[in-house]
Amino acid sequence: MPTTLPADVTVSAPPIRPWERIALAVVTAAFGLWLLVWALVLPTFQAPDETAHIDAAVHLAIGDPWSAPGEMHVLNAVQVAAQQQATLPKSEWSTMTELLAANPGVSTTVNQMTQHPPTAYLAGAAVLRAVHFGDLRFDHAVLALRIADALAVTPLALLAWASVRRLTRSPRAALVGALALFATPQLASIGASVSNDAPVMLLAGIVVWLAVRLLTGDLRWRTTIGLGVALGAAIWVKGTALPAIPFVALVVLVAGAGVLPIVHRLVRTVVTLGVAGGIGAWWWLHNLVAYHRLQPNGYAAMRPPKEFPPGEHPTLGHFLDVSWGTIARTFWGSPGIKAQVTIGDVLTGVLTIVALLAVVLFAFRRGPELRAVVVLAVFPALLIGIQTYTSAHAYLTTTEVAATQGRYYFPAIVCFIAISAVAWRRIPRSAGGRRALAITLAVAGPVVGLYGLTVVTSWFWNAARVPLSGLAVEWYTALGPVPVSVVVVAVVVMLVALALTVAAVVVAPGVRDRAPRRERVTV
Repeated sequence: MPTTLPADVTVSAPPIRPWERIALAVVTAAFGLWLLVWALVLPTFQAPDETAHIDAAVHLAIGDPWSAPGEMHVLNAVQVAAQQQATLPKSEWSTMTELLAANPGVSTTVNQMTQHPPTAYLAGAAVLRAVHFGDLRFDHAVLALRIADALAVTPLALLAWASVRRLTRSPRAALVGALALFATPQLASIGASVSNDAPVMLLAGIVVWLAVRLLTGDLRWRTTIGLGVALGAAIWVKGTALPAIPFVALVVLVAGAGVLPIVHRLVRTVVTLGVAGGIGAWWWLHNLVAYHRLQPNGYAAMRPPKEFPPGEHPTLGHFLDVSWGTIARTFWGSPGIKAQVTIGDVLTGVLTIVALLAVVLFAFRRGPELRAVVVLAVFPALLIGIQTYTSAHAYLTTTEVAATQGRYYFPAIVCFIAISAVAWRRIPRSAGGRRALAITLAVAGPVVGLYGLTVVTSWFWNAARVPLSGLAVEWYTALGPVPVSVVVVAVVVMLVALALTVAAVVVAPGVRDRAPRRERVTV
């Protein structure tokens, strides 16, 4: 029997008006085009671990089984494709069928991706088969996989908007939250490349959005069950989603405190985790039974344990220096197969410090959003803690400070944006100040992103020289997957959409700070 709760349950923001729906559609389209541009501009095989991700999808597409961790090897055909891309003119590049026929078998290079569930690669194999990848030139087959990932990541704009709007009750802040995604060129680079990070970003974003709804009073069972389904799907894709398990448990346990009895909240928590476990936990239980580890190390053959040289020893200073610099750089913008392209250490350092100061100084102040903010902060805190432990363990056992990639924090990107939105709105002292700051942030995010896109395009297509010149057109015509005109049109339409979204932020009506609206809710 449904239970009617007292009329003291916090619910959502003001009604969504037609202008806001249009602005949301425009900014989501702009973000989708942004990802498409990155898929077209970043050269094939030049995203981190992209060769291994492509190879894993091709293995499954041609009917190979999913191997045990460390036992899958890169196909000779994929290695030859990478060699052709680097050494031959486009007119001499082969189709996938030609590559597989002329270069059968596997190489000696280990493909470490079998340390992950095969979920993302099964989806990639389905995409390859759907586009008849054997008939495609290898770069076009890769482009199909990239576009599929870009389509998966595009809803992040909608999820960021919905989460910020629900938490702050501000239509203007919600649009700025969606635009904040443009401020991280690395997110676009990863989201528009072939990887298993793209589906995790989408599914973890759904987890955070549903968590925000629960924490702001949406206590319906369908929301709770949906949270369990999204969590289960996320952990079925990649281990970076595993920290979301204790996060979700805390969300469901805390949501409704003071309204629902603790016994009810415990039951809801068990049901949510049970749903998630039924969908995604089986793979990790299989690992424990088969390998006696939750996540086997696919790098074991490539990075075996070794001792420090005589007279040398691990130091905290070196560990922190490498960790801070690498994580900040690869979070904001450091594309390339070896993260060799950077938007600048100074810029990424400043962006990191400013973002952290805003959150630390303003997000956790007393207010109606405090409980939600504190709980949301648990997810990124878990990611940071686990990543730090992993990299420290690697440093102590292999002498290398490994696993220091900013992209490992992207599953919590919607958390970062929602918490930051609360913080930035508290800095100005007046409605006019909030409006001015919102406009500034709405412009700054895309500007940082476009700067990153320019740097990367210059690096790969213009001999690392700025501004872009005819050389970029010449090189892209010779080696790019599509005509230059396609990229130009996508960029122009994206810029128009961004301009329209910023204009919507400028004219958006302000929302006065007030106590959350309350109404009767049924669960």
